Amino acid sequence: MISASIHAPWDDFSGLKINEGVRERLHEQFDVWLNMLEDEMDGKEGKLDEIVGGIFETHQELTGMIAESLVEKLHSKELEQKEMVCPKCGRELRSRDKVERTVETMIGPVKLKRPYFWCKNCSEGFYPLDKALNLSGRKKQWDIQKAGGSLATEIPYKKAKEQFKGLTGLSMSDHTMHEVVGDICKDVDVLDVAPSVEEVKRKIREVGGGKKWRPIMVLATAGAHLPTRPESAKGKRRGRKKVRAKRANWKGEWNEAKGFRFYLVDGDRIEHILSWHQVQSNKELKESLKKVKEAGLIPEEEVRLCVIADGARWIWKVAKEIYPKAVKVLDYYHLSEHLHKLAEVQYGHNPERAQEWIEATLARLFFRESSGVIWGLERMKPRSAEAKSEIDRLTGYLKENRDRVDYISKGRISCGEWRN
Repeated sequence: MISASIHAPWDDFSGLKINEGVRERLHEQFDVWLNMLEDEMDGKEGKLDEIVGGIFETHQELTGMIAESLVEKLHSKELEQKEMVCPKCGRELRSRDKVERTVETMIGPVKLKRPYFWCKNCSEGFYPLDKALNLSGRKKQWDIQKAGGSLATEIPYKKAKEQFKGLTGLSMSDHTMHEVVGDICKDVDVLDVAPSVEEVKRKIREVGGGKKWRPIMVLATAGAHLPTRPESAKGKRRGRKKVRAKRANWKGEWNEAKGFRFYLVDGDRIEHILSWHQVQSNKELKESLKKVKEAGLIPEEEVRLCVIADGARWIWKVAKEIYPKAVKVLDYYHLSEHLHKLAEVQYGHNPERAQEWIEATLARLFFRESSGVIWGLERMKPRSAEAKSEIDRLTGYLKENRDRVDYISKGRISCGEWRN
């Protein structure tokens, strides 16, 4: 008998006996699902990929119904509960009408109709079944959150949403993935995501093996303003629905996301070491960098450490304090962005002249002629008030970062101190 050799998954539940009534219902549900599968397969040739696809498209209807039956078997007490004691004030409560809720799981939607209790004294409602099942406050349950969150930590949210749908047949918005990842990571520290000292040293040996000079380790750091949803949009309401974002009443708040990344340069590729980006203050980013320093994760004596950043003063102040011996380099692409902005307002009427000035200026800066560029800017005749403002801004930017713009020298500086 084939059926006698099959191990039923519920045999592992301690004390669970599937009675005849539940078995009959499961058989009925299976018949319903088979009818759905027949409809799905109607008109198809019966190739294996079509069979697998048909089952994949409909299996959650069956597995979700099985889960509902097992919930009824395992939690009959909570489903029929009439009285409870308020866990906050100890008041005796009586159940109100049952409230239906559908939750989404990796095996499909599960419908629950459970008793509801309301405490007037505490102005709070309770669902004993939700607590017994350890349900998430979200519609998507912990298993979906775990799967989607794991995917979203590896690839961009939009791509993760698409791949999650393709792999599971389930939908999970990029917004929900972002929130789930935020919940997972809210208590995570930089050292929790950092590799070990041994792993870092192993990568350094792999990149620097057999070479004359020590490998280049880059610390890139920057900040950017991002629109975020304020806490006031996540407020709680009294009543059965408990928590709902006040979507109609909130406006986005702008916060600055700051972060850093360590990586090794190896020819035409980079070898990632550590990345840490958060909505955080200058002080918090500094503290994270100090933790990396104090943990000895970056063996400065084994690499040529270089800090690359834009012109923000706080970044250079932090870099000088934590890594005083590192070579400091102004980000070439941030600098290029400033040049393009000035060219647009000064030479916008003549695109060829604008491009010619940008290329010439970048070349002069790259080949140690920052003083000459500054001299030229101070004598440039502005085309408009906006152009004058941009000329003054770029002049000050270059003067402040003059020592970080000498790209040719920065590439060669102290090489004799960095030999293996």
